[in-house]
Amino acid sequence: MKIYTKTGDGGETSLFGGERVSKSSARIEAYGTVDELNSFIGFAITEVKDPSIKDLLIKIQNQLFILGSDLATPNFEKNSKPAIQRITPEFYEEIEKAIDHFDNQLDTLKNFILPGGSKSAALLHICRTITRRAERNVVALNNTVNVGDSIVIFLNRLSDLFFVLARYENKISGNTDTKWNK
Repeated sequence: MKIYTKTGDGGETSLFGGERVSKSSARIEAYGTVDELNSFIGFAITEVKDPSIKDLLIKIQNQLFILGSDLATPNFEKNSKPAIQRITPEFYEEIEKAIDHFDNQLDTLKNFILPGGSKSAALLHICRTITRRAERNVVALNNTVNVGDSIVIFLNRLSDLFFVLARYENKISGNTDTKWNK
């Protein structure tokens, strides 16, 4: 099978279920940003020090594929095809547990901090900002079609997790968070 289909040469693509939409649509922008995030997570995995964080990031990558397919599949009536896995509250509840686990190992944050420190922390901060952009894109999409609350909540929690993981990576690599000097 060839990797190119030529079906998108006119600026349209197919959603799961066959509907054709413009590649500039809010839906495509939303799941395209999720795809970008997933790629940056892959880059971050190459640099993180803690093996448990690597495992967590791989799990998140898999969840982001589910999120992408959720966004690429307009809501269908109950009992109709196609049936795909959707983002559920369990996804963000797991993220909350991970945030608590890593945050409990950090000093209390009393100042704003600048992104950076170790290379792994800097990459996790990039993941955080891409997650925020994905969240904004999903909120914009949700203003026109119902994608459900779970996706937005998941992305909101995920950006918080990346912030905590960046701080944790700085800590275990011997870097201190750089305070914002106003």
